[in-house]
Amino acid sequence: MKEWIAQEIAAAIAEAQAREGSVTRWRPPLVAYASADDPLFPQLKQIVRASHTTPKELLPGARSVIAYFLPFERDVPRSNRPNRLASEPWAVAYVETNALVGAVNQRLAEGLRARGFDAAVQPATANFDAEMLMSDWSHKHVAYIAGLGQFGLHQMLITAAGSAGRLGTLVTSAPLEATPRSSQPACLYTYDRSCTDCVDNCPVHALTLDGFDRHACYELCLENAALHQQHSLAEVCGKCVSVVPCTYVDPVARKVARGAS
Repeated sequence: MKEWIAQEIAAAIAEAQAREGSVTRWRPPLVAYASADDPLFPQLKQIVRASHTTPKELLPGARSVIAYFLPFERDVPRSNRPNRLASEPWAVAYVETNALVGAVNQRLAEGLRARGFDAAVQPATANFDAEMLMSDWSHKHVAYIAGLGQFGLHQMLITAAGSAGRLGTLVTSAPLEATPRSSQPACLYTYDRSCTDCVDNCPVHALTLDGFDRHACYELCLENAALHQQHSLAEVCGKCVSVVPCTYVDPVARKVARGAS
């Protein structure tokens, strides 16, 4: 089953990249799995918000959660490094990858149902409370539970392929073996306080060592959406993940592998 899931995600990426007018290119995807009974899921009602949905609330009979990461090719975050506002390639990548997440989820859901299992999906974005700017299904928290990565100082997930990309998740009644969660920090600030690049590069100082002002961040995202309105709804920024060591790869794993203390 897991091999088929990986093949379906790869096929969706290939179709997206072959589509006329498609601009974004992606590196190989990562996939991880969680048990729907993982005790961390109910804890998201305290960690994220009280109305956060559990897998079994989303899909009665749920047994597993599939989480995947679609990392951008390096040119995308590189283009987003200069200037205060988001680059056009970054905005386009956001819009095209949201569409790709939808295509992946549709392929997986249809394939699972054809195999006798049920599935439930959530959109890649625009599934949040517009006033509180919080979601009832946080892809990054769900992906963390599935073992896809660790949180960084920028409050984004750092995977083995870095943090410049998009996450997708799907709940299913299919039984899938859970991916072990690593206890190894993936953020250099968490590891040894050696990196604060994401904080230093936030254009509106929404991200600090003491926390995150999601409303200040979203105001800039709306400014970028207005700038790139020809590309549909590109409520993006991404400056915090475009210039840091965790853009492309888990920086702590790399540092440890090189024998650094």
